[in-house]
Amino acid sequence: MSSCGLDFGTSNTTLGRVVDHAPVLVPLEAEHTTIPSAIFFERNGGVLIGRRAIEAYVDGDAGRLMRSLKSLLGTSLIDETTQLGRERKTFRDVIAYYVGAVKRRAEQAAGVEFRSVVHGRPVHFVDNAPDADRRAEDTLREIARGLGFAEITFQFEPIAAALDYERGIAGEEIALIADIGGGTSDFSIVRLSPRRHRVADRADDILANDGVRIGGTDFDRRVSLGEVMPLLGYGSAMQRAGLNAPTSYFHDLATWSNINRMYERGVTDDIRQVRREAKQPKLFDRLLRVLEDQRGHTLAMDVEKSKIALSDAPRAGFALDWIEKGLKVEIARGDLVRHTSELADSIAARIGRCLKQAALSAGDIDAVFLTGGSVQLAHVRRAIIACVPDARVVEGDTFGAVGKGLTIEAERRYGAVAVG
Repeated sequence: MSSCGLDFGTSNTTLGRVVDHAPVLVPLEAEHTTIPSAIFFERNGGVLIGRRAIEAYVDGDAGRLMRSLKSLLGTSLIDETTQLGRERKTFRDVIAYYVGAVKRRAEQAAGVEFRSVVHGRPVHFVDNAPDADRRAEDTLREIARGLGFAEITFQFEPIAAALDYERGIAGEEIALIADIGGGTSDFSIVRLSPRRHRVADRADDILANDGVRIGGTDFDRRVSLGEVMPLLGYGSAMQRAGLNAPTSYFHDLATWSNINRMYERGVTDDIRQVRREAKQPKLFDRLLRVLEDQRGHTLAMDVEKSKIALSDAPRAGFALDWIEKGLKVEIARGDLVRHTSELADSIAARIGRCLKQAALSAGDIDAVFLTGGSVQLAHVRRAIIACVPDARVVEGDTFGAVGKGLTIEAERRYGAVAVG
């Protein structure tokens, strides 16, 4: 039996263990140590996770894809049910299946049973809602216990990233850790040094800790609402003067964790009624095509790919011929910034709160450590760095820093089986 660090993320998941006193991420999908947090329920009853889940969906296999499940923790949706094949399952059960599959894969790859875990968690699962935040952690704890973990504790994700970064520094410094993930953006200000790295209790070295429930999926939603959903009827007028089409359908279709709600019984009937009363019914024919083919995640993935491409290219886009011949989306980098600059500013504003909490000025920060997939967005990086302009910028392991740090913490708390 052994201990592990588990980073169940909105977009990706890792699990690490200690080998010869160093954190090592376990291969979870062939040689990959990072696995997408995705699950596909095949219509015939089979279940796929990770890249295979996404591939099955893209290939048009019959079934239902689910992503961004972590975003449901702490919300009232966690115990709602959704139709999956012939059964209805709660989202809690879906998360448990996914995390359980990751645990089993890791145990098979490592050749040990994991009984103790340090779970990563954002600073806030839900903003300004302590009770919901507590429920989210309790839900993950209950799921982990049901999967066979006997010892379950938690560590803030930016603190975990700090532990991984600290292994490589030569002297003492004060670091701002910025972990900009798929669902949340988290910051910690931590006093680090090679000497402190060996100390078990680091409470006095954590000078500030704050976060906000904004991440990569929120950028996807804003871009989708701005560039894709208007092609399907979002913001369009109804025949009745001064009335626009209902917006809730489009917000759900643009939100990773809510897409499957659009396939529930009765939704298409409601939209057909809206179509009959719309000034431009053709737009709602397009929306109905997306729902009838259950291709909402196709749109979300195309938007996500375009967002990522705009980090390097001035323009990106994708064809929607499967909806209507000749229909396409073209997005300029300026469009991405225009739709999401408010999100980038809200993320950066948390740095000011952290500095105030730590009673420090921007000039006191020696290094800013960037990790998480969404730090690749140029305007997000600029907004963060502008808050601490004199700090040295350090690039972390984009998808592995948190998992390695959680593994370091697992060894401290539980010990580990050191394997050569």
